[in-house]
Formats: sequence, structure tokens, C-alpha cells
Amino acid sequence: MNEEQRKEQVTGVAAGAGAYMLWGFLPLYWKLVDHVPPGEVLAHRIIWSFAFMVLILFLMKRMKKFVRELKEITSNRKKLIGIIFASLFISLNWFAYIWAVNNDHVVEASLGYYINPLVSVLLGIIVLKERLSFWQLISFLLAMVGVLNLTLHFGSFPWVAFSLALSFGFYGLLKKLVKLGALTGIAIETMLITPVALIYVSIIGTNGTSAFQFSDMNTLLLLFGAGVVTAIPLLLFATGANRISLSMIGFLQYIAPTIMLFLGIFLYDEPFSQVHLVSFTFIWTALAIFSLANTRLLARFEPRLSKTKLNS
Repeated sequence: MNEEQRKEQVTGVAAGAGAYMLWGFLPLYWKLVDHVPPGEVLAHRIIWSFAFMVLILFLMKRMKKFVRELKEITSNRKKLIGIIFASLFISLNWFAYIWAVNNDHVVEASLGYYINPLVSVLLGIIVLKERLSFWQLISFLLAMVGVLNLTLHFGSFPWVAFSLALSFGFYGLLKKLVKLGALTGIAIETMLITPVALIYVSIIGTNGTSAFQFSDMNTLLLLFGAGVVTAIPLLLFATGANRISLSMIGFLQYIAPTIMLFLGIFLYDEPFSQVHLVSFTFIWTALAIFSLANTRLLARFEPRLSKTKLNS
């Protein structure tokens, strides 16, 4: 690796780590607007994300690419349907996340993002007919034990965690099928759902149930800023993803839920019992095995059974 490649790698790792750190600390921001209903926060996040993304695309001189990809999508029915559903799934994910943070479920939200990579692989197996290795199968079984342990001890299924994992998993799958750039993709997705958000904001503003008041400057600025805190991590992620390997991205993605877990336990005093510890240990072990599944370290211990197609 020459000096230029090394600098690119360092820049990529720094940008990727920065993106996941910002995503990890995002609960701090949503807590500042916990007096605003989650649906209204979501609507403003969509509106101002679109506005900020358009500004970014303009400053980065990528508006032509945005228009070109928009024309390509509208002329292709399958891609159009795919991006519409992607918009719906990311909106559902954002709503579930905001609701979880503002209703003291940060620990459960972190669980959702820990199991998201496993959900994504499972969707790849089911939809894209990808193959499941022996160690990936082991990681799924361990994660299932962890989730079942939580469910059986607390008597309720961790719906918040699975809502986040599934919505983001389906979103990632649709993005893979539609094949849009990171920046133009989020701009088009928010553009498609912005009319719905504007209608919602108009309705609650008209009937007097909106928490959005021009006299409340702090809330006003925080809701405007929702677009900024959405776009900046995406910009960093796009910078990092173009410079580092997929395996490194896979490693960095665990930064965000780890930060969220610590915030939930130590800052917001959410419960983290021995049951949580046992369940999370199963899931952390599953993720460690999953991350190492395709390396030589585990390949030498892989049974011959894995040479067959385990998902058939």
C-alpha cells in the first residue's frame, strides 16, 4: 500500500467511524424534542432532510446526477415501486427510532441495530437466494436464543428492536435492488415522502394540535436541525464507504448501537438486568462469529457440512 492509498484508507475509516458515532449519539438530539409528538418530529425530519439534501447536492454540484437518476427511476416502474417502498420503510424506521428514544427504549433500540446485520443477511438468503455458511447459521441460532431469552423472561416480544431491524433491513434490501447513490438516494426518498409530511404538518397546524410554534425559537431550530443531523452522517458514510472495504464497514457499524446502549444504561438510567446481559452476550457472540464467518480463522474449523447449501 503506497502513501496515497494509506491516506485514503485513514480518511475512509475516520469518516465511517464519524458517521456511526454521530448515529450512536443521535438519541441525545431526539431527547431535546421529546415534548413534540414523534409523528410531528418525523414529518419535520423528512421535510428538512429533503431541503438540506438538495442544498448539499447543489453545493457539491451533483444536481445533474440527481435529476438523471430521478428520470431513470420514474421511467422504470419496478425501480419506482422499489424506491417508494424504500421511502416508506426508512420513514417507519425513523419514526420507530424517535418513538423509542422519547419513550425510554434506547437500550431496546440498540438491540435492534445489533440484530440488523443478521436480519439483512437473512433477507439476502430469502429474497436474493444468497448462501448461508455454517458459521452464519450458528450466529443466527445464537441471536435467536438471545431474543427468546428476553421474550420469555419479560413476557413480551421486543417489538421496538425488531421494528427497527426489519424496517432498516428491508430498506437496505430495496436500496440494493434499486441501486441508487447514497446522497441522491436519500434525496429522492425524502422527496417522495415530503408531500405526505407537508400535508400532515398542515393538518395538525390547522386544527391547533401542532407543537411547532414560531414563538418557540429553541423547538423551531431543533426541528429545522433534524435535516442537518440526518444528512451529515450520511455524507460521512458516503465518504467512508468509497474508500474502505465492506468488511471494515461491517466492523464499524457496531459503534452506533454500542454508544446507544451506554447512553440508555448510564445516562438515561434504563433497566439493564442480568437477563439483558445474558441476552446481549448471546447476540454479541453471534455478531462476533458473523463478522469472522468468512475469515480463515473460522474457515479451518468449519465442518464439511457447510460445503452443501445449508439454506436449501
